[in-house]
Amino acid sequence: MGSSGMEDLSSCRLEGKGEYSLPTETRYEGEMKDGMFHGQGTLYFPNGSKYEAQWDSGIALEGKYTFADGLQYETEKWRYCDGYDRRFYTEICNGLKPAGRSQLTNLDPPRQIPEGCYDCGDGFYDPVSRVVNDYQHRFLRNADDDEHEWIIRTCRKGWDEVTGYKAKH
Repeated sequence: MGSSGMEDLSSCRLEGKGEYSLPTETRYEGEMKDGMFHGQGTLYFPNGSKYEAQWDSGIALEGKYTFADGLQYETEKWRYCDGYDRRFYTEICNGLKPAGRSQLTNLDPPRQIPEGCYDCGDGFYDPVSRVVNDYQHRFLRNADDDEHEWIIRTCRKGWDEVTGYKAKH
């Protein structure tokens, strides 16, 4: 303890098995050495997914990613959402809905998107403020021009729009 009554923590390093929470609410559980992920450990992400890996001085040597719905990513022979089978993972597991009832996202029912916003996968995007907030409405990031264009072009929006043929008057 120093004269201020506070312990000098500059030389403290995380060692052994433990848990570490990052400011992004991602949590690591596993082995650590010299303040880094080292050995067997798992990163748990706020969206419910996880990455289990063998770590060496903070670098993942090999691991597997599991999505929040239980789908495991495969680097070889990836069969989910390929050119032949475009079903959502929940449709593969639970079957297709009857004719006339579409499933819009892997999450069924889909999230309610705030008016004027887009669902960009890790939160809601407001194209006016160009801010992405997580699904609990906490700030994640500002979108740059490339991300803005990608979201506008690709992601589900929170309003209906008439599409198709429009007669010229």
